[in-house]
Amino acid sequence: MPEVCDNIISTLAPCLVQSGTNPDVAQFISILLGVALIASFPLLLVIFLIWVERKIAARVQDRLGPNRVGPFGLFQNIADALKLIIKEDITPAGADRLIFNVAPVIAMLSVILIWAVVPFTPYNIGADLDIGVLYFVAISSIGTLAIMMAGWSSNNKYALLGAFRVVAQLVSYEVPMVLALLVPVMLASSMSMQDMAFAQLGMWFIVLTPVSAFIFYVSNLAETGRAPFDLIEAESELVAGYNIEYSGMKFGLFMANEFMHAFTANLLFAVIFLGAWAGPGATSVPILGFAYLMIKTAIVYVPSLILRATVPRVRIDQMMAFNWKFLVPLAIVNVIVIAFVLKLVQVLGIAPSPENASDFVANIPQMVALLLGNAVILAAAFGLIRGTVRKERLTEAARLAKRVQIEGEKEALPATVATH
Repeated sequence: MPEVCDNIISTLAPCLVQSGTNPDVAQFISILLGVALIASFPLLLVIFLIWVERKIAARVQDRLGPNRVGPFGLFQNIADALKLIIKEDITPAGADRLIFNVAPVIAMLSVILIWAVVPFTPYNIGADLDIGVLYFVAISSIGTLAIMMAGWSSNNKYALLGAFRVVAQLVSYEVPMVLALLVPVMLASSMSMQDMAFAQLGMWFIVLTPVSAFIFYVSNLAETGRAPFDLIEAESELVAGYNIEYSGMKFGLFMANEFMHAFTANLLFAVIFLGAWAGPGATSVPILGFAYLMIKTAIVYVPSLILRATVPRVRIDQMMAFNWKFLVPLAIVNVIVIAFVLKLVQVLGIAPSPENASDFVANIPQMVALLLGNAVILAAAFGLIRGTVRKERLTEAARLAKRVQIEGEKEALPATVATH
């Protein structure tokens, strides 16, 4: 990993010191500008993301989408934001005013803070924490807490039910997500996001552990409350959900948080499993690394938008059964098998050494071993699914046969009475 210019702060502070600025003041200014830069980028990006999502959903559903305000409807979201700002801000009489008003701010901050550990280039990262993965998991939990605060403080039964669903959904799906994250941590031998990016210079982790990537991707769909897991907000049974009592810009903050969280989740997928900024020329031209990161994120982000506009919502019992009966056992088995294969690779001496870790050819033996392990996991998972479906099919056939038998006995009963 480079020794100089390893984050946003270190690229500015030395220049200020050389110009005669006090070192402490230079450090403070560089930190302040770094925070402002990282926080402003997602806030401005979300305006464009809303337009992208509406356009893609319109194409999937044979509609036009926003096309009136500005070229291609690009200014429609700016008009919507202005409308939300000038709308009346209402706080219900029975609500807990402090928690009610703080909840949307905490929800937004919980997503912005995640960007602090995102490696944009080989040399630029907000804060290269040694516990970057743990930081991401902890900050994501704050967003769950914010939604619970919103539902509880609203003093509305529908909002409270939406908050209960947060506990049932978001907290539950954090279990397979964390288990899936253990595998990239083992492969990189570090929890630093930047170290993970450098560890994938030879081969992306999605090639080595596709099962972990699948678990992480599905868990993130549930964590962001996107279809088919969008049960936190449900018009059919909750009127709206946890945000039913919110209006104006506070409602807008929750909506912006949802769109920004969806993009951030896919951004993290690109960092952890697609090599982040890794690509040809990224180490010599940093802007190329940033372009690679955004392209990889878009490749993962667009299918999630198409999925949202296509797949219907599942029932709450189906969603929980899928998590606890399939994803969690799969994640546990995945961690055990991958850990065993990695140890076996080390014992056999076919693991790439630190010196040639960035060499694709040197990673091939380890890749073959890990893919065989993933194949075993998938075979066991498909066998389990097949057995479960077959059991349910036989049970349903037996239930149907029993019903036909009962109906036949009921039809035969009047004829028997008439004969007697």
